[in-house]
Amino acid sequence: MSQTHQEEGRDRFVGLACILLTLAGWTIVPLLIKMFTDDVDPWTSNGWRYGFAALLWAPLVVVKLARGRLPVGLFRAALVPGLINAAAQVVFTMSFYKIDPGLVTFGLRVQIVAVTIGAAIMFPSERRVIRSPLFLLGVLLVIGGTLVTTAQSIGRGGEDGVAVDRTQQIIGILCAMGAGGGYAAYALAVRRCMSGFGAMESFAAISQYTAVAMIVLMLILGERSGLTALDMPAPRFGLFLLSAAIGIAAGHVLYYWSIGRLGVAVSTGVVQLQPFTVGVLSVVAFGERLAISQWFSGSIAVIGAIVMLVVQQTMRQRAPDTNTVEDGDDAFEEFPPDAVAAMATDDHDARAAS
Repeated sequence: MSQTHQEEGRDRFVGLACILLTLAGWTIVPLLIKMFTDDVDPWTSNGWRYGFAALLWAPLVVVKLARGRLPVGLFRAALVPGLINAAAQVVFTMSFYKIDPGLVTFGLRVQIVAVTIGAAIMFPSERRVIRSPLFLLGVLLVIGGTLVTTAQSIGRGGEDGVAVDRTQQIIGILCAMGAGGGYAAYALAVRRCMSGFGAMESFAAISQYTAVAMIVLMLILGERSGLTALDMPAPRFGLFLLSAAIGIAAGHVLYYWSIGRLGVAVSTGVVQLQPFTVGVLSVVAFGERLAISQWFSGSIAVIGAIVMLVVQQTMRQRAPDTNTVEDGDDAFEEFPPDAVAAMATDDHDARAAS
């Protein structure tokens, strides 16, 4: 039964609220991770935060298992995405110990380019999108804008003009870009491995694997095996754990809900604004200073990402009405901008087929 105009309007309102809350949460979390760099080392940060997030997701797994409704093969399928996510999380968190949050989030824009390269290899039907001149223009804008934005930060003074270590800055930038590449691999692994499983169950299973990896690394490499986190005052420790609840648990759910109501292009397009929201608040919180030219080049990178999303979504919508499928493919495989979009797209396709 088709939705009434009132129901559609309500869905759009809920979707808009969800994506704005997602953007707000994913703006706050990088600032919180940076704030706690003075309290804990990166291994401890990851161990506690992902361990707590896994606890939040665990009841879903337990309930499904108790009711005999846990999909067969779920944890086997989630192993590779979980390990890739763990690797990406390591370099993501490490970057905050080297550079400021605004620069980290601009560096992460390489994710969409890395996804494009991976999709061209894994999904032959995506090559039609990648050959689009407008799409290629978007790729060039992302690459050029990101490189110019990050390169201009090397050697610039930190807060209050304090001298910075160029080597540490370069390591931080490479970590941020490496995290973008890692999250791209994670998204592609989700699309490849988790097809046919529900999004919520997939999140839960992947989180358990990632948490185990993060906790093991914390026990081995963390200062006092992660016990330094307990030295924080209770309110600060609570905020530390809250950052995990916001970014890893609530943020993913809200983002998934928004995609279901607004679509991938709109939802992921809004999330592309994260570098600006983080960058502005980082000025206040940490004295991060990006030059006007960096804001401009960063804007170019974000515009390029949005162009890529729009072109890809437009061609997906046109695909059923054309007979231009190449390379023997009989379906349009949408490349996922991120792991949540991959799960949401798979859920949508499954519902449409049923």
